[in-house]
Amino acid sequence: MTSFLRTLRRRILTPDISETKLATRGFHVKSPEARDLLETVGATFLTGYGHAVQARTPAEAEEHLERVPRRFRGFAYEGAGMALAVLDALPLPGGRRVDDFLAGRGDRHIYMVYVGIGWAMARLPRFRWPRADALDPLLRWLVLDGYGFHQAYFRTEQYVHRQYRDPAFPWPSGGAASPADRAYAGRAIDQGIGRALWFVAGTDADRAASLIAAFPEHRHPDLYAGAGLAATYAGGADEAELRRFWENAGAHRSQIAQGCAFGAEARVRAGLLVPHTTLAAEIFCGMTAEQAAGVTQQVRPREPVQGGELPAYEVWRQHVADEFVSLGGVTR
Repeated sequence: MTSFLRTLRRRILTPDISETKLATRGFHVKSPEARDLLETVGATFLTGYGHAVQARTPAEAEEHLERVPRRFRGFAYEGAGMALAVLDALPLPGGRRVDDFLAGRGDRHIYMVYVGIGWAMARLPRFRWPRADALDPLLRWLVLDGYGFHQAYFRTEQYVHRQYRDPAFPWPSGGAASPADRAYAGRAIDQGIGRALWFVAGTDADRAASLIAAFPEHRHPDLYAGAGLAATYAGGADEAELRRFWENAGAHRSQIAQGCAFGAEARVRAGLLVPHTTLAAEIFCGMTAEQAAGVTQQVRPREPVQGGELPAYEVWRQHVADEFVSLGGVTR
């Protein structure tokens, strides 16, 4: 494909940046600084998306992505993950682009890439959705996390203010789906909705807690986990705000700690540790970000067996939360 055609493909397939503006989305504006942060996150996501769509190869996309500032680089890889999943779903030559991307430097950002695949699912017809058995058996639930984030971000009235939840979400499907998988899909989506609530609230910790409180109680643990991950990875709140969020969580503090640890692991693995992640880990986990990330790896299933009462991913999440309870300072 010529350079002209790749550029044209980028223009056609890349969403308009206006979609990431808080005024367009109707999200809360806590302060000019918080607005600028969230809009930069959105713009960087689209930048990564555009690089991946236009690049001849995943390696070429990496060269552009690695130039993105450290604080925002993970969001660029997330956008690239969405773009490559969209290209893989189209009848275009080029092989399995996501797999090729994850075989390179994209592997350090696998959590964000998988979330990006979930964004693609939200924009693709169902018959073009990725097969669950083609994804990592432990991490595949992150694509539904990404799907949930997308829906809450772009369909906020339905998914946030009216708390919509699909009672029979059609993924994973076929032979790859057990009854436990089908039952868990809504929870994985809620974790993404929880992440999006941090954006909908404009990084206002009190507003985020209020949004969560409006949902049915049984959904609160996953929503708090997602919001805690976003507060850790994206940032936007100072120490006092994070401590209030922690207090407001009450019985769900162990879920915030789990989400925080996952956010810390995503940044540590990618070599993108920043001060706001360190601060969140100190408040939510009572340790450094590197130590919190280490907890996730200490209890990570070595061979994620499928077919149990809960997916291996949820067992992992529970073990992480339990570990912080056992270390003290976190109550259920």
